[in-house]
Amino acid sequence: MKLATICSVTLFACGAALCSQAMADSVEEKYKKSCHICHDTGVANAPKVHDVEAWKPRLDKGMDTLVSSIKNGLNAMPPGGMCADCSDEDYKALIEFMSKPKR
Repeated sequence: MKLATICSVTLFACGAALCSQAMADSVEEKYKKSCHICHDTGVANAPKVHDVEAWKPRLDKGMDTLVSSIKNGLNAMPPGGMCADCSDEDYKALIEFMSKPKR
């Protein structure tokens, strides 16, 4: 019985790790599909991906404000930020991905 419990816990942990990796890939794929066009090079003053200092003043405004800016458009960024199928949660994940140091 102990072996069955250990196997269940191990399978759960592996499944969670794979799911976490799939989500990370999904965010990076969404970034490459929609955001990299401007955020790789800083086009029109877009904060560059993984440039923590450039993102800090934006993050200070709060996540809700940033998501609203994406959804409504801001400066040169069009409404939706080039991601027509992104949810608010997707936008939050993308912001977190872009604003953190490169791993």
